Amino acid sequence: MLNTSTSRARASATLLGCTMLAGVPLAATAQTRPAANAPARQAATAPAAAQAPAIAQPAARTITSLRVEGTQRIEPETALSYTKLRQGDSYTNETLDQAIKDLYASDLFADVQIDGAATGNIVIRVRENPIINRVIFEGNKRLKEDKIGKEVRLKPRQIFTRSAVRADVARIIELYRRQGRFAATVQPKMVSLDQNRVDVIFEVSEGPKSKVRQINIIGNQVFDDGKLRAQMATKEARFYRLLSSGTSYDQDRLAYDQQKLRQFYLTEGYADFRVTSAVAELTPDRKDFIITYVVEEGPRYKFGDVTVDSDIRDFDGKKLAAGLPIKKGDWYNAKLVEDTIDNLSETAGLFGYAFSNVQPEYQRDRESLTMSINFHIGQAQRTYVERVDITGNTQTQDKVIRREVRLGEGDAFNSFQVKRSQDRVNSLGFFQDKFEIKQTPGSAADRVVLEANVEERSTGQLQLSAGFSSLERFIIQANITQNNFRGKGQTLSAGVNYSTYSKSIQLGFTEPYIFDKNIALGVDVFRRDYNAFNFIGTNRNTTYSQVSTGFQVRTGVPLTEYWQLAGRYGFSYDEVGLDQNSFYTNGKCDPLKAGRYLCDSLGNRLTSSVGYSLIFDSLNSRLRPTAGQRFVFSQDFAGLGGDVKYLRSKLDFSKFVNLGSGFIGSFVGEGGYIKSLEKSRGEGIDRIRINDRFYLGEPQFRGFDIRGVGPRVQRRYYTTDSAGKQVLITDRDQLVDDALGGTAYYLGRFEVELPLGSGAREMGLRPSIYAQFGSLFNITRPLPTAVFPTTTDANGNTVVLPLPVKDTAGNPLYSYVNAAGVLVPTTCAAGIPNGNGGCNGIVPNSPQIASQPFDEQFLGNSARPRVSVGIGVNWNSPFGPLRIDLAKALISQPGDDRKLITFNVGTQF
Repeated sequence: MLNTSTSRARASATLLGCTMLAGVPLAATAQTRPAANAPARQAATAPAAAQAPAIAQPAARTITSLRVEGTQRIEPETALSYTKLRQGDSYTNETLDQAIKDLYASDLFADVQIDGAATGNIVIRVRENPIINRVIFEGNKRLKEDKIGKEVRLKPRQIFTRSAVRADVARIIELYRRQGRFAATVQPKMVSLDQNRVDVIFEVSEGPKSKVRQINIIGNQVFDDGKLRAQMATKEARFYRLLSSGTSYDQDRLAYDQQKLRQFYLTEGYADFRVTSAVAELTPDRKDFIITYVVEEGPRYKFGDVTVDSDIRDFDGKKLAAGLPIKKGDWYNAKLVEDTIDNLSETAGLFGYAFSNVQPEYQRDRESLTMSINFHIGQAQRTYVERVDITGNTQTQDKVIRREVRLGEGDAFNSFQVKRSQDRVNSLGFFQDKFEIKQTPGSAADRVVLEANVEERSTGQLQLSAGFSSLERFIIQANITQNNFRGKGQTLSAGVNYSTYSKSIQLGFTEPYIFDKNIALGVDVFRRDYNAFNFIGTNRNTTYSQVSTGFQVRTGVPLTEYWQLAGRYGFSYDEVGLDQNSFYTNGKCDPLKAGRYLCDSLGNRLTSSVGYSLIFDSLNSRLRPTAGQRFVFSQDFAGLGGDVKYLRSKLDFSKFVNLGSGFIGSFVGEGGYIKSLEKSRGEGIDRIRINDRFYLGEPQFRGFDIRGVGPRVQRRYYTTDSAGKQVLITDRDQLVDDALGGTAYYLGRFEVELPLGSGAREMGLRPSIYAQFGSLFNITRPLPTAVFPTTTDANGNTVVLPLPVKDTAGNPLYSYVNAAGVLVPTTCAAGIPNGNGGCNGIVPNSPQIASQPFDEQFLGNSARPRVSVGIGVNWNSPFGPLRIDLAKALISQPGDDRKLITFNVGTQF
């Protein structure tokens, strides 16, 4: 019995005692009052109690009076309604016993007693079950209260019963077992309150997650245990699988692993393979499981005769059989049989048979160990599209989806066109992934209904962010993009980007179907302020600046299902300049400070260009493709007016392959060449200006720094070592490195995206490994910035002298201090000018230095490939997309800037 509370006092008691988890049914003990003290009272037992001794009565008795005592919330009439006892009716000991059972069965009462059985004055005394005030969970960390609360039946303001508590304990334990925690225990407790109320407390001891300690396989002869364990989703718990979810025991996964074993053996030719038993034993400490499989491999089969039998008149079984991938004499492979069925079904679909039925008919020969198969294509009618139903789109207009569907009402069904329609709708990016067009029977046998049930995703993006990039240091972005503007598939974008080295503002609009015709039209307006820089060690130094203001008009028309022609016209005004305080002398660009190659690139110019792109696209998705390929050939001609004339050609190619088991392989290649249409701009000056050239490095070419590949000029200054000998400074922090770009380049990348568990996928993690190769080259070798005079010291070593400042006549200039203490320039190496063109005196004057001596090298202008390998990961983090790469440059050329780790936070990549 539970302890009751005294007047408004609280007391705690352990509920259910020793019957906590597997407790026995509770019983109410029948009580009998002695006849000496009062009229005989019959007390019947609770449902599980033994029957009390019956009072000897020669015949049935009549209920003279009937009342209920002890009720608080429940009306006496309500209590009586659960029994068959009525005043004036006859009764026996059995009817009284049944009344007690009925009252207990109502779950309203904790105790029931009946008095007056001997006299007929029946009094039913009850004690009501308490009302639940609160349900409290303690000790639960792995399962939150809201998840447990959905499973338990006990709720506040409900009637408390012990049977309900036992049921809820079992439910909570089952929840933990689903998580692999088989050592979990639950102890229910009750806190009694006033007014017959209680708080129910479930004290949870979660215990460790039950791991799979060992997987035993008995009966395998052909394949060892390790090979078979590799096929299973369940893995043995080992320290290197700390983050794996496959080491936890899961009963459903046990059945899945049996199927995986069978699939593996069937693909290896063992058609008789079966798992005779699979037993999971919990260790005595209830922490781990030991799983044992008993298997029978059976003999290995080869394919026998493979034929195709078609009831469809248009199909020639012999021709179909000749094109099957299955050949007689090959080892039997059940997966190949399934693929063949799919291929035959797709072939039938290409000819308009939407509901073709392909059934394999097996003929097993156990003596010759061969498996002959006849693929029977059942009779089917040519099918036509009755209608296309589109549902689920609340924002997107129907026509936006329908114009991507390659089949319309009345068209002959074609499975290829259905698949193509799925890919095109997925590529819009307006709907959730894994969109499928379902095929359902129409109103007649030769009609099919295509159902496109879409689930819209958010297509608008508002990004207000600050971040840090290894490319551009601190970044502030404000971008707004709507890819499905007004539900018409239009794209509207506006953005402002600011960083240490670049600033831009741009507006864009694209109408993919102008006037509801399959012609795209778009326009972009922009202003970009870009500062180029070089490296002196880890410090960046701004070199030239480029400010571009302009617009571009774009259009595109489809040629075929996969081929598209795009055209564009662009107009921009470019201002290229240098910091006058750092690189100018007497109002002119000083090659000794900036480099002759930079001084030659200064100026303002107009660029008016027209271009086109020929595009082939069979990717199954433009967002995250897993199959298909894309080819783009582009050319831009600058010279329709303006100051710049060139022909820029570029080729891009990408191919994606689903390698199976979640692995996605890809190859991406690109290359370009710029042909100048201008006359020579002078000796040592390339006809293509520095801001129109290609550049290569981070982030396209991982393993190298930004603009770290290709032609460049490096400048090392001379210094004097401790022995007084002149040497070049080798410290990279003192190296001036200017990337010049190139007019030709190529770049290729092989990459494999690695699969992760469902948890990592939900976090947006996508790791990959890759190998890259590429090069940037083909510019005119610039003239040396300066030629320094040399001399020979006393030891016969050549000494490079500083470059002196000269007057207009080419005479070196010196400086001396006059009588007033003012530094005065002169052509006299010693003394002071005498006014007649000569010099008086022998005191040496200080030479004016135009530049300290340095060694200038032109490097990197080579088509030889650079090669790098690495591993990277994309993460859609809560604070924006992030990309981290660890890449090692295996092959480089002199002058290339390598970089091991790169990252990008807060910007799109």
